[in-house]
Amino acid sequence: MASLNLIPMSKLRVFLVFCCLALSMVGMVSSASKFDELFQPSWANDHFIYEGDEVLKMKLDYNSGAGFQSKSKYMFGKVTVQIKLVEGDSAGTVTAFYMSSDGPTHNEFDFEFLGNTTGEPYSVQTNLYINGVGNREQRLNLWFDPTKDFHSYSIHWSPRQVIFSVDETPIREHSNLEHRGIPFPKDQPMGVYSSIWNADDWATQGGRVKTDWSHAPFVTSYRGFEIDACELPASVAVADIARKCSSSNEKRYWWDEPTAGELSVHQSHQLIWVRANHMFYDYCTDTARFPVAPLECEHHQHRH
Repeated sequence: MASLNLIPMSKLRVFLVFCCLALSMVGMVSSASKFDELFQPSWANDHFIYEGDEVLKMKLDYNSGAGFQSKSKYMFGKVTVQIKLVEGDSAGTVTAFYMSSDGPTHNEFDFEFLGNTTGEPYSVQTNLYINGVGNREQRLNLWFDPTKDFHSYSIHWSPRQVIFSVDETPIREHSNLEHRGIPFPKDQPMGVYSSIWNADDWATQGGRVKTDWSHAPFVTSYRGFEIDACELPASVAVADIARKCSSSNEKRYWWDEPTAGELSVHQSHQLIWVRANHMFYDYCTDTARFPVAPLECEHHQHRH
């Protein structure tokens, strides 16, 4: 190999830049974890089916649904899981993937996949609870059949916003508007959860279509579990949470970077497309429920 002092300076600079880029890319690579590295069953263990190290299935039958939860709690970051939803007639069923803190004034970010009769599209409901108050539902139909293959669903949580994404396409953005007196979830660590359960009193066409138990068990499949977030041990005091998960001179977290607080131009265009072509319900425009629009609706850029 040639000695560095024999390489022209121009080529040496290119070589060094290439090395730096390569090293930075290595640091950016994140691989999916096995289920039991990050999660554990939370109820109905006998309704879990493990297919090797890669795929977990949970089933709903007449006796029970099932659920799992993360082993740790987190403050800011990004959580992703790949899901293949219940095939065939899934009316009345709900598969949920969400983050939540504890207590009556909890914060929560929800994906809820609402089943439907065979041939009808799945709908996805997103919702946010802030200080125990929800009622921020949005619903859309996906642009693909989520029962035929795995697709990734992500919750991106920074001090500036919450973004719900499907295959890295943003479907919802909720910005921090504390400067306008509107609460934002930023001081309660959250666990990561998923469940499948019967909700035929409301899930499909407002509860008009009930679960057909002759099609049970209803099975949801999971793989590709990823959590890139600030992990908080149970021993961390409440007063230390913000300090531990905020950037300092010693450590810089990606969720504190300016680019983590806003959508790119491309992402903004994607969100506009989703809202224009696939969203069919937005709480901000539901005047029957909210004769006076919720305060955040006046300020959020709910793009049409």
